[in-house]
Amino acid sequence: MKIDTQGMSLDLPPEKDPKTGLWLEPKPIENQRKELPKAIITPKRLFTESYVKEMKILINEVLDEREGKFNYTSYFDTEKFEHIIDEPEPEYKPSLKNNSNQKYIPAYYQ
Repeated sequence: MKIDTQGMSLDLPPEKDPKTGLWLEPKPIENQRKELPKAIITPKRLFTESYVKEMKILINEVLDEREGKFNYTSYFDTEKFEHIIDEPEPEYKPSLKNNSNQKYIPAYYQ
């Protein structure tokens, strides 16, 4: 069985000239494509911001431990960050106890 597709395309009505009200010839496809605005693509990420933040903290804690610089409370030591439900979670700031010449750099841990 064959399906006859000839004549199935939709003929669009021509545009009217706003000044004269007369029908205009349709624009060629190439010109119509040029007039279309370019699409803006927003990249999608696999991980959420909070997941990325926690992974950075974890990686830096592992590296600090490997280098012998892990002398602070881990972000993943959840008992140290307990709080009442109405209060915000305590901010994570690793205290650098033994190395007084080291400074806390938030971007390093987050």
